[in-house]
Amino acid sequence: MTDLASTGSAGHRASCERARRVADRTLADQTLSTSEWPAGAVPSDLIPRSRKRLGWALMAAATLGLLAVIALQILYKSDVDAIGFETWRPVVYAYVLWGVALGIGQVLTRGEDGQRALFLLPALLFTIAMVIFPTLFGFYIALTDWNLSSFSGRQFNGLDNFWQMLNDAYYRNALFNMVLYVLAVFVEYVIAFGLALLLNAQIRARKFFRVVFLMPLMLSPVAVSWMIGKSLMEYRFGPAATLARHLGWENPAFFSNPITARISIMVLDAWTFIPFMMIMLLAGLQAMSREVLEAARVDGATAWQTFWQVTFPLMLPVSVTAVILRIIFKLKLADIIITVTSGGPGGATDSVSSFIYREYRDRSNVGYGTMLAMAYLIIIIVFVTWLLKFASRFVRNVN
Repeated sequence: MTDLASTGSAGHRASCERARRVADRTLADQTLSTSEWPAGAVPSDLIPRSRKRLGWALMAAATLGLLAVIALQILYKSDVDAIGFETWRPVVYAYVLWGVALGIGQVLTRGEDGQRALFLLPALLFTIAMVIFPTLFGFYIALTDWNLSSFSGRQFNGLDNFWQMLNDAYYRNALFNMVLYVLAVFVEYVIAFGLALLLNAQIRARKFFRVVFLMPLMLSPVAVSWMIGKSLMEYRFGPAATLARHLGWENPAFFSNPITARISIMVLDAWTFIPFMMIMLLAGLQAMSREVLEAARVDGATAWQTFWQVTFPLMLPVSVTAVILRIIFKLKLADIIITVTSGGPGGATDSVSSFIYREYRDRSNVGYGTMLAMAYLIIIIVFVTWLLKFASRFVRNVN
């Protein structure tokens, strides 16, 4: 009986082995095994060349068709060619068809990798439609003479707007003001760090003061402009002006003198956004290890030595992040200036954004205003890129 059982078991194993070999041979006949791929090959390399050529041809034809429709429409709207469309709707249709053809082409040329790329295609199309195309169209508008109050409409004028910008003293003044406003961020940082240290200490009503100090951040800058700039700092009946008269200031007009007007705008903007930096710094302080501070005290370090040699270096990454974000916000400063001073007196408080806004609103000069905006965009890109590299190198050298 034992011999029969062992013989049956051996026969069963042999039968299973034969079935496995048959299945392997069948699979090998249907597909190419990974071990037989050419050296350095990936799944997309196994796609037939005819299929790849079809995919590339489809994407090339769709791209050329889209560019042709865009060029035709631009020439028609510029009165260069009589052939075109009354609206830009055909360009939108061509763009949608281009996106569909791009997705099909990716699948044809890359196989499974192309299918995975389809998940990124909507984001790519959205970025092109909402960021890249408006930017390119903005550069085109910047090269035109387009005033909404003129009956002549939009006319191409080349680099005339650019040369006008270089000779515009008010625009240079707005750029100078932006330098001053950005430098004021470092004063705001010192105040925010002091408030963060205060709120991190064991003081009474700490939670209450945290809420109170965060309240300006909860308000709209326009609301702050009306409540403080237009009401409290009003030079005739405002409480701040009345107090200044009692202290000996005969004519407390906060926004009549260029210097005091700039300082007042800085104060209003700082009061609104210092809580932003404060809350970031407070979060960094609360995340610090208490053991490090205790070790410094045990070693006999004073409060100033603990702050300067322990707390401040450990807080440097958070500080750099807070300052960079605040500078980025500062570069967009416009609402407080527009609401309180409208750039006055004589353009003394204008930021670049408020000056561009007034160029559109007061003068209806779309072409020149767009040139100012495009130039400011390039300045911001260059400055922020340099700032990020400098900050990264600075933190790396300090640590």
